[in-house]
Amino acid sequence: MAETRTEALHQNAEGLDIQAPDAILSSLANAQIEAAKAVHGAISAIAKAAEIIASRLNNGGKLAYAAAGSSGLMALADALELPGTFGIQRDRIAILIAGGDDAFKTLAGGPEDDTDDASAAVAAAGIGDGDCLIAVSASGSTPYAVRAIEDARRRGAATIAIANNKDAPLLRLADIAILLETPPELIAGSTRMGAGTAQKVALNMLSTLAAIHLGHVHDGYMVNLMADNIKLRDRAARIVAAISGRDRDDAARLLEESGGGVKTAILLAAGAASADAAEKILEGTGQKLRPALSAIEGSMGQKASVLKAEPEKGQQGD
Repeated sequence: MAETRTEALHQNAEGLDIQAPDAILSSLANAQIEAAKAVHGAISAIAKAAEIIASRLNNGGKLAYAAAGSSGLMALADALELPGTFGIQRDRIAILIAGGDDAFKTLAGGPEDDTDDASAAVAAAGIGDGDCLIAVSASGSTPYAVRAIEDARRRGAATIAIANNKDAPLLRLADIAILLETPPELIAGSTRMGAGTAQKVALNMLSTLAAIHLGHVHDGYMVNLMADNIKLRDRAARIVAAISGRDRDDAARLLEESGGGVKTAILLAAGAASADAAEKILEGTGQKLRPALSAIEGSMGQKASVLKAEPEKGQQGD
């Protein structure tokens, strides 16, 4: 086998196939936990990457994910949830997975070697100056992911690489290299396990921090969620109620008045004159709720000061 960490044999793998089921499952669980810990060594790189993603999205750019196989599934899961969780427009997210739509049925291995397909996918997505591409590969040498990052960089996009092997080609090509140095897999080379777990954790951290930079999170609440079903409409009302201090029915009314905008509804509860006025305040604060609330509080405080300074009726000329 190749001398890479993702292909090496785990120290506890010997005799695995003849162990009791509980012992096997215990080893599998422990291996996943150990793999997840690898993200701690990448926190600094993830923080830098999140800042780049937020900047590109904030300036109108797109965010693309490029990967193959199990890494492609990790990237896909992160990308598909960004609109619903954080309200990022779907047309600002591009998913480039080796094999295209067929990958969702078979996840065949051959397409990960198709560099022409990677180039075509980058071009079709229109990735270029002002955009950002994240390439994910456990080995860090998957031809599809490598070509995608090469083409994206040549077109002027910012590039982020996530890989599980040190000194991998993918990491050397990227503007920001996120190394997740996971232990060898309990099933040698089965990177859908530990490596995939670490990738999912890192992607969760990366996209969540980017969303925080964009103002889509307030006190742990997803204040820019897309409420397009019963559960999420209820969640939106609970968020408005929790932050504004209003009751559930009042929060639902404010959400209706705001057209479903959670931030706008909260600002209405705080004293914004109208939904339009609330949205203008948000525009002025870069869509960030906390400074928008402070702006309303400051404005109301000034009005209160003016009223206190005016003489009461019947006292003029005293």
